[in-house]
Amino acid sequence: MTRKYKEYKGLDLPSVNKEILKQWESEKAFEQSLETRKDGPEYIFFEGPPSANGMPGIHHVMARAIKDVFCRYKTMQGFRVDRKAGWDTHGLPVELGVEKSLGITKEDIGKTISIEEYNNHCRVDVMRFTDAWEELTDKMGYWVDMDNPYITYDNRYIETLWYLLKEIFNKGLLYKGKTIQPFSPAAGTGLSTHELNQPGCYRDVKDTTVVAQFSVIKDKKSSILFDKTDTEVYILAWTTTPWTLPSNTALAVGANINYVFVKSFNPYTGEPISVILSEDKLDTYFSPANAEIPMNEYNTGDKKIPFKVLAKFTGKELEGISYNQLIPWIKPEGNAFKVIVGDFVTTEEGTGIVHIAPTFGADDDRVAKQYGISPLILRDKALAPEPMVDRKGRFYRIEDLDDDFVKKYVDINTYRDFAGRYVKNEYDPAWDGKSEENTDVDISVMLKKENKAFRIEKYVHNYPHCWRTDKPILYYPLDSWFIKTTAVKDRMIELNKTINWKPQSTGEGRFGKWLENLVDWNLSRSRYWGTPLPIWMSADRKEIKCIGSVEELYSEIEKAVTKGVMKKNPLKGFTVGDYSKENYEKIDLHRPFVDDILLVSETGQPMQRELDLIDVWFDSGAMPYAQWHYPFENRENFDKLFPADFIAEGVDQTRGWFFTLHAIATIISDSVSFKNIVSNGLVLDKNGNKMSKRLGNAVDPFIVIDQYGADPLRWYMITNSQPWDNLKFDIEGVAEVSRKFFGTLYNTYSFFALYANVDGFANKEEQIPVANRPEIDRWVLSGLNSLIKEVTELYDTYEPTRAGRLIANFVDEDLSNWYVRLNRKRFWGGEYNADKIAAYQTLYTCLKVIAQLSAPIAPFFSDRLFRDLTNAGKESQSVHLSYFPKADNSVINTDLERKMKLAQRISSMILGLRRKVNIRVRQPLQKILIPVLDERMKNDIAEVENIILSEVNIKEIEYILSSDDILVKKVKPNFKTLGPRFGKQMKDVAATITAMTQKQINQIEAENKIVLQGASGEFEIGIDDVEIVSEDIPGLAVSSEGQLTVALDIQISEELRYEGIARELINRIQNMRKDSGLDVTDKIKLYIRRHKLIDTAVNNHSEYISTQVLAAEIVLFDDQEVEDAKDVELEEDLTTQILIEKVN
Repeated sequence: MTRKYKEYKGLDLPSVNKEILKQWESEKAFEQSLETRKDGPEYIFFEGPPSANGMPGIHHVMARAIKDVFCRYKTMQGFRVDRKAGWDTHGLPVELGVEKSLGITKEDIGKTISIEEYNNHCRVDVMRFTDAWEELTDKMGYWVDMDNPYITYDNRYIETLWYLLKEIFNKGLLYKGKTIQPFSPAAGTGLSTHELNQPGCYRDVKDTTVVAQFSVIKDKKSSILFDKTDTEVYILAWTTTPWTLPSNTALAVGANINYVFVKSFNPYTGEPISVILSEDKLDTYFSPANAEIPMNEYNTGDKKIPFKVLAKFTGKELEGISYNQLIPWIKPEGNAFKVIVGDFVTTEEGTGIVHIAPTFGADDDRVAKQYGISPLILRDKALAPEPMVDRKGRFYRIEDLDDDFVKKYVDINTYRDFAGRYVKNEYDPAWDGKSEENTDVDISVMLKKENKAFRIEKYVHNYPHCWRTDKPILYYPLDSWFIKTTAVKDRMIELNKTINWKPQSTGEGRFGKWLENLVDWNLSRSRYWGTPLPIWMSADRKEIKCIGSVEELYSEIEKAVTKGVMKKNPLKGFTVGDYSKENYEKIDLHRPFVDDILLVSETGQPMQRELDLIDVWFDSGAMPYAQWHYPFENRENFDKLFPADFIAEGVDQTRGWFFTLHAIATIISDSVSFKNIVSNGLVLDKNGNKMSKRLGNAVDPFIVIDQYGADPLRWYMITNSQPWDNLKFDIEGVAEVSRKFFGTLYNTYSFFALYANVDGFANKEEQIPVANRPEIDRWVLSGLNSLIKEVTELYDTYEPTRAGRLIANFVDEDLSNWYVRLNRKRFWGGEYNADKIAAYQTLYTCLKVIAQLSAPIAPFFSDRLFRDLTNAGKESQSVHLSYFPKADNSVINTDLERKMKLAQRISSMILGLRRKVNIRVRQPLQKILIPVLDERMKNDIAEVENIILSEVNIKEIEYILSSDDILVKKVKPNFKTLGPRFGKQMKDVAATITAMTQKQINQIEAENKIVLQGASGEFEIGIDDVEIVSEDIPGLAVSSEGQLTVALDIQISEELRYEGIARELINRIQNMRKDSGLDVTDKIKLYIRRHKLIDTAVNNHSEYISTQVLAAEIVLFDDQEVEDAKDVELEEDLTTQILIEKVN
């Protein structure tokens, strides 16, 4: 017999993966998907560039699957969807990896290794894992153009970046300034605020903190304090970073905060002191119970320390008071050590007084400048002003400072022990990771000994860390170039409101709030491998040029050569206007080559390039322009390339790529960069922990795909939880998807193929009108078209999780467990008539449409299924080149769907009751009782009564119009809905609900609401405010779901018992037929060993048994009469022997 539809021995999804990949490659399916849609509308997609200097992880499958879903879907809708891959090739990840592999630090670059050699290593290393990325992209079925990717180190890409920077410069939005910026000593560069706000950068750390005592200078201004005490006067200020105390030059109070002047004793030295702190924090530092202890009874070392409040002041009254330098290692060069007023001071933590170190805090620097307070600075050998901590994270070594500065300002004797020490252990290459000795502890102990510490303790607080080195950052005064994003903040906020964020909460919350608190973008990076800042300046910094193209640079160099500033033009050989790769490979726009280029100013002065590189996030944020080498190429058709209709990346890009895309597009094009965005959550391990190689809980995506195939992995990741929620990845979930969804779909296809091949169905007959098909066909086709509508809407609104779940539910509940099971007999036997053809056509349509609906999420198996269906297993068109199905509204019958859903619910409840009382489905039962609320409910059930009875193996349904005398129901209050409404009255409301009569319960079920009379008055409740349960009664098992109740008669008569045995026999015989390899049409002779119960069952139901198992003859035999008969257990304590023989 010629098989029309391909049949398989089992489901092997990894093999399907490999086979379909080969077909895609040979057919150039991806290229065809573009070619066949070349005249269609554009759907613009931007690929966020990964860095190929690290292996791809399981989280990359998640992000790429989301992208692929919507690109495939839009292609099937007729859109042309270009997908250009990209590689992010610059920046810290690459440089740090190279330094580690070479065994060098940043300080070695330019000394033991040249910048050119170092950058060559970076260029190679950044593409080290390209093959692995391409392999994963291929294996997981992510269609993207890997042959023509944009690469951020490409000179053409850099040229566009320079063009954009010049546009920003010409708008007056690119400027240089010295401000306090986040700085990573471990990476050796400043960071932007969006880098600092990457997820996980702020971490809880346990640090030594100190409340320091700043001694007040006795003068006219401080007399308001000294006149009220006979002790030394101190101001208390708390810090979580004791290493910044040597740089203190001011103390800030809140103008309207109330402060108290307290007389007491230092808890460490026992010396009498009088201190200033905020009134709100008095109880934190002084136990109220100790206020009653007489001061003269205190002895040094007592745990209970007396105190007395001497006076109260506002912060404004304390303004201007002078105090002595806390740690006089370095003298300030100007005015310092004053109490000033700061608008950022609060009483939430600390003492309500803030220690000000202008060199290490942006607020500190701002308020200090307002009061003319000098920062505490040092002078290096070049006399450049520097903070006390160098860029390695150490207190400046004395030998690195200017000799005259040391003589005039440095107390060598006190500073010597701390000079050169790392302020945080994490910066020290020699730290073993365990020792708790650190600079903060030693400074705190020193202050304690000097009677300058009031309290020292460990404290857990949030501290920022570098996003790439995982080590703490410092806030540091840096000369940096900034993009004035604050100038376009309002426009960025306005445009953001037009973007469809999935989830919306990210757009309004995490991203929206970020924009509201936007600061200017620190663009400068003090590194080597990256895009050089295209700015040249004269020595006096009065003349500046920003270069926007290679052509402009070439021209400016020619001017420099003419003026004698340059000997020759290093760009000679480059052809202006030739945009080929070969032409641009003749030059290199990286360091050190551009560093050697000198230009000439309008006044004839030599100009050197600013040595900074630009933030690597600018590279990726500029990709909408740079991937097309805009505006040098693609200027005319750029409206077809920008903005994106859709992008997707992880939530960690919210303040990274998403921000830079939005910022650059707003400044350059006054436009959004993307219209729709899916921001996916993190992929965690099954226990909710972050995956890492160190913890041993990382999942290798290659192993998962090789074991299960890409489809189950993609389906699991998409449907397990919404993409924007964190996914707790469990490999068992992938296995379950493989079994439950793909196994069910495979079995449904296998059932179809088996019988279609037997009957020779090839879907060539004229389609039987849906209206002429049986009701069960009309129902499933109605549900299928409703599914098409819902799935289309969900894909359109970027809701893949709900779409996938609906598809899976339809396949499992409606198609396999309902339609196919209820219609098996239509396929098994009988004539090849209109009814059987209708069944084949209906199931064929369902399978084909499911293949198309599933294709965006599960591209491999969907393609295999579609091909097997549409061309009987021969080479055929890919499902991804087909057009997405459109719902036929004329086929949708919501009333029919509702009635069938009711049948499914009732059947499910009855099957649940069977399990509860341990009665198998093959055992027929006499009846079920269903209380009906009204005539419509009765009619709805009656219309699907036969289906229910057949499905659950029940003889009849008995409808009950009033359940008062038969079923006893109880009602429980739903505290979740009632509690917020009734509050203190809840006790009375709950008691009234619990006491409801059967009549009242029937009323709320019928009307969905009821008014009850409680002790505190009348109140109304709805059906959702209560839970109604039915009690079992003798001979009946009862189940309720909302307004639906079923009662199962569980009494088994002799007649029912024999029929049950007959059905068990049929089941075992069918399994034996399958195991013996018989064709579905083969007839058999059946031998069954005698048993009193079995004999009766066979005699009573011989015709039914024969029909079901295709038995030409049934022979009952005594023990030992038939050789090779197999032992078969029908029920516990009921066994027999069976033999089947094929009849020719």
